[in-house]
Amino acid sequence: MERLRLTIQYDGTFYAGYQVQPNGNTIQAEIEKALGKMHKGHIVKVTASGRTDAGVHALGQVVHFDTPLNVPLENWKRALNPILPDDIQVVSAERVSSDFHARYDTTGKEYRYFVRNHKEPDLFRRHYTHHVRADLDVETMMRACQYIEGEHDFTSFCSPKSDVKGSKVRTIHEASVTRQESEIIFTFRGTGFLYNMVRILTGTLLEVGRHEREAEDLTRVIEAKHRDEAGNTAPPRGLFLWQVYYD
Repeated sequence: MERLRLTIQYDGTFYAGYQVQPNGNTIQAEIEKALGKMHKGHIVKVTASGRTDAGVHALGQVVHFDTPLNVPLENWKRALNPILPDDIQVVSAERVSSDFHARYDTTGKEYRYFVRNHKEPDLFRRHYTHHVRADLDVETMMRACQYIEGEHDFTSFCSPKSDVKGSKVRTIHEASVTRQESEIIFTFRGTGFLYNMVRILTGTLLEVGRHEREAEDLTRVIEAKHRDEAGNTAPPRGLFLWQVYYD
């Protein structure tokens, strides 16, 4: 047996999320189905760096699995992609040590959230951006980002549905906002993220951008440690798991 690590990308529009569940098709189910075909019907379980919700996309999701097959490394991508759905693709495959764990060995992740800031929606980007008609003040949102960076208890930015029982302290190395013509990109890079954390951070920053709250209000929201103090949860379609980091 050897352990492999795959980097995969997917369009989450028509999936009920990454993780296998009783109702609705999932990314994990499709990957395991494809691996099952390669393994002549034997069940192959994959472990991911983390879950993504329904409608959320990924450019750099990482999974690992164990296999008895003696397949040249360069052939895994070539073999899996034709039997995966068109909206799920293997980017790369590599051998790792038997104790490598896609989830527990992560040292950080990067998420990006895309907003179309224009009076008119873009039909062809509707699954990949959140459309906001109101003018957004990027400079003020960028100022608010400085209060997000660093080590904080992010309870205020965590869904009550989270199953995290322990500490909600996380370290954000980068929180930034940039504009490219009519598109605004929110980037969050840190040691780890809570359930819905990036979408709640984005929703709160959008309120700052619309001048519905001050940039400095982020300090109070963090200190409150209560979900009701933060902004709305931005919809899933604009969110991408961009990259997963390992030592």
